Amino acid sequence: MVKGFKVPVHFYALAAMLFWGMSFVWTSRLLIYFQPVTIIFIRLLISSTFLFLLMIVSGRFERIRLKDTWLILGSAVFNPFLYFLGENFGLKFTSATIASVIIATIPVFSPLVAWLTFREKISRLNIFGIFISFSGVAIMLVSRKFSLSGEGKGVLFLFGAVLSSLVFSVFLKKLTQRYSPVTLVAWQNVIGACLFLPLFLVFERARLNTVRLDPGIISSFLFLSILASSLAFVFFAKTIKEIGISKANIYSNLIPVFTAFFSWLLIAEPFTVQKVSGILVVIGGVYLSERNKPR
Repeated sequence: MVKGFKVPVHFYALAAMLFWGMSFVWTSRLLIYFQPVTIIFIRLLISSTFLFLLMIVSGRFERIRLKDTWLILGSAVFNPFLYFLGENFGLKFTSATIASVIIATIPVFSPLVAWLTFREKISRLNIFGIFISFSGVAIMLVSRKFSLSGEGKGVLFLFGAVLSSLVFSVFLKKLTQRYSPVTLVAWQNVIGACLFLPLFLVFERARLNTVRLDPGIISSFLFLSILASSLAFVFFAKTIKEIGISKANIYSNLIPVFTAFFSWLLIAEPFTVQKVSGILVVIGGVYLSERNKPR
């Protein structure tokens, strides 16, 4: 076993990426019936309710100290508020393929952000792994179907989501030293729901009455809320706390891997040799990125 490999931490990271990868499929389904703000608001409302109930039942409810209020508010503004706006409107105006490619650029920029804010060091082997992993994403997803023509608006929204995610990581790194991940995600999601509430009431509430709920819609909301908006963020917060921003964000390259697989499994999207090759390269890049450099 590679020296320094932490099974629980890497399990958290992989589970978070699995849930986020599947969230593209669930969100794409819901966008057929709902506008982006409605999806995000309901998703955050269910998620924050679930997490607060979890803390109360488990007896681990934490109060936020007054001096940390602005940190919590700032983190919630960037994620979930700005990030989900960028991601959901990006998915509305582009395909899931383009969206997952752009979200996968997070690890490319995160070492610079980590160095500027926390002076985190990263080895040459780690940097090499980052670029190998991102190359795998490109192999898997940049094909004849990859075209930005007529989808510039969606691309801008998605890069806005990337920027929001990077800034959020800085807030999260500071907050994970003071509070449990469940506490942080619960408060961030309830603040995010409050931020989305006026937009929902003004622009999209009327359309909600025209949609007829069915088991597919309900299950997609529950999966998004409990798995992608609750457990995934808790797991990712644990990962950042243990291995830092740069290495934690490297795992974002696995999101399009899971998206491709579950798109094939659930909505019959073709699973080609090109995608399989890309998956192998991505996994190799993640391994190199997490491997400690020999002395």
